Amino acid sequence: MAIYEELGITRIINGAATLTRLGGSIMPREVIGAMMEAANAYVDIEYLSERVGEEIAAMTGNEAAFVCASAAAGILLSVAGAMTGTDAAKRAQLPDASGMRDEVIVQRCASVPFEFAIRQTGAKIVAIGDERQATEDELRRALGRKTAAVFLAPKGDGPSGSIPVPRAVEIAHDHAVPVIVDAAAQLPPPENLWRFTAKWDADCAIFSGGKGLCGPQATGLIVGKKALVEAAAFHASPEPFIGRPAKVGKEELAGLYAAVKWYLSLDHEGLMRQYEETVQYFIDELSRAKHVIAERDFPSEAGQPMPRVKVTLDEEALEMSRDELMDTLLSDTPAVVVSPAGPHGFHINPQTLRPGEERIVATRLLRVLLGRELANLRRAAEEPMS
Repeated sequence: MAIYEELGITRIINGAATLTRLGGSIMPREVIGAMMEAANAYVDIEYLSERVGEEIAAMTGNEAAFVCASAAAGILLSVAGAMTGTDAAKRAQLPDASGMRDEVIVQRCASVPFEFAIRQTGAKIVAIGDERQATEDELRRALGRKTAAVFLAPKGDGPSGSIPVPRAVEIAHDHAVPVIVDAAAQLPPPENLWRFTAKWDADCAIFSGGKGLCGPQATGLIVGKKALVEAAAFHASPEPFIGRPAKVGKEELAGLYAAVKWYLSLDHEGLMRQYEETVQYFIDELSRAKHVIAERDFPSEAGQPMPRVKVTLDEEALEMSRDELMDTLLSDTPAVVVSPAGPHGFHINPQTLRPGEERIVATRLLRVLLGRELANLRRAAEEPMS
């Protein structure tokens, strides 16, 4: 960690999630080794990208795969590909979408901030439904001659009220419209690498390279049907078009290739058992503090089928707010980050804790909580009897 010390940066224990603002995930040795090896030679980048894509497609049971610079870059490239196909004149025209299919349908109840990447292509967003739900009839009515794609952002099996992915795909395909799935944080389960596409027939699914895959943070992965994946790659670096700013280097290509191999080799059932044990450890440890409820919560913040801990505070009895507690955790070295949960609680995610860090986090929490209890008892003892 000498580089962080040199720069005066505090290391963070991540009890929140694989968040971009916290650096995504921690890369395993296999990924780091592949990136270091790739860094030591010149190579034909386009051919390397092609071969990496072929290998990842084979590993994940997809027709094609393409490594991009992030999941958001994957959205931009996939939408651009849906708009232009492999028409060179149209590619050179973007983000001017005049004369093209330039509408992308989204569901308001499943809206995500990263839809901005859709608009970067010059496409227009057509939102259906309301904040609670969207219906199949609304999707059918929105599909038309200007529709370039249907964009879905599932959260596990939902979000609640959204049209299920298989039905949305079926309806879109009835109108010869491709479906793009934003699955950035939908690992685990590993089956999602082929569920949306090979099983449910979506034209492509886009994953973050630096979340569940534990690959380079500055990568994303597009998998799916050959026609759309190749059309997406058609816009990417090294070509000087709309995807050029989202450049992927030889190191990231090698790193994500190694990450997919590593991820698929994991004992995923064993990993879930480990997460459950970590959750139970926090529940047992935090039961020592008063005015605190620690319980298992499921699924994760992204709808992933994995557990996390939900801690709820009796702020009045503790004379301490949730935000004050979180600020205290942040002020220590190393800092500890957890995720807010409702107005009075927070979540601890076992996915991003490294071995042994659960003990550090539990100790920090108990030090603060038990210290607050003791301070309140002392103050109450010193107050004069009425």
